[in-house]
Amino acid sequence: MNATPLRTREVVRQLLIASRPVSWINTAYPFAAAYLLTTREIDATLVIGTLFFLVPYNLAMYGVNDVFDYESDLRNPRKGGAHGAVLDRRMHAITLWAATLSCLPFLLYLAVVGSPWSWLVLALSVFFVVFYSAPPLRLKERPFADSVTSSIHFFSPAVYGLVLGGAVWTWQLAAVIIAFALWGVASHAFGAVQDVIADREAGISSIATARGARWTVRFALVCYAAAGLVMLATAWPGPLGALVAVPYLIAVWPYRSITDETATTATTGWRRFLWINQLAGFLVTLLLIWWWMLTA
Repeated sequence: MNATPLRTREVVRQLLIASRPVSWINTAYPFAAAYLLTTREIDATLVIGTLFFLVPYNLAMYGVNDVFDYESDLRNPRKGGAHGAVLDRRMHAITLWAATLSCLPFLLYLAVVGSPWSWLVLALSVFFVVFYSAPPLRLKERPFADSVTSSIHFFSPAVYGLVLGGAVWTWQLAAVIIAFALWGVASHAFGAVQDVIADREAGISSIATARGARWTVRFALVCYAAAGLVMLATAWPGPLGALVAVPYLIAVWPYRSITDETATTATTGWRRFLWINQLAGFLVTLLLIWWWMLTA
């Protein structure tokens, strides 16, 4: 094994890849939108919280995953870049320390400005970020819990923003979070399909290895459809958010009869998913601006 010390530039490069820059917006945006729409002001807490969920949170989530998934990632041909880093072994301890130290000052600030309820939500969010991949829980290897936990990674920043901002909870607001959670479950489930073969060879359990590729794709379709239907129960213009589910359904539908043997073909659909997220974010932003204007 090469014991040559890593250069600072290489360390930074690998940490950047491990944090998945393409996904930064997926966690920072829900917090920022929820907090801003609740407080209706730009303050230090908005900026600091957004920065936390933009980079340190993602480095913790994906960096811990890359460290503890190292052996299986070596066997997975799609790993590397946006689909996940294969970290140099020498980076493992560095990544865990970098994730911890980068999160710590943000968590301290958020604890000071928060309330007991916000502490609880943030603590749970960070707990699931770590123990999705880290032992002894390693929730990513517990079928169904893997999809639920992955969903928590993305909707909990929104819940945290609402609680931190002092939002008044209504059943319509709860419906928005439920729809977001269903989207997260569906997205994880579909993403797991492409790794069925690699995960089984590595001895890793997932919703897709447990239920099979075809069942999992159809489960994802049901969850996406359910997310859209739940949005119909929200306050106007929320029901228009049901249309956001349509591109996901169109992208996943061709894989409804996929087999375990052909599961890797779902990677093409997953690449489309990454782009659809950008379109969905744009549409949601328009709806949020509309809601802001209606409630100003």
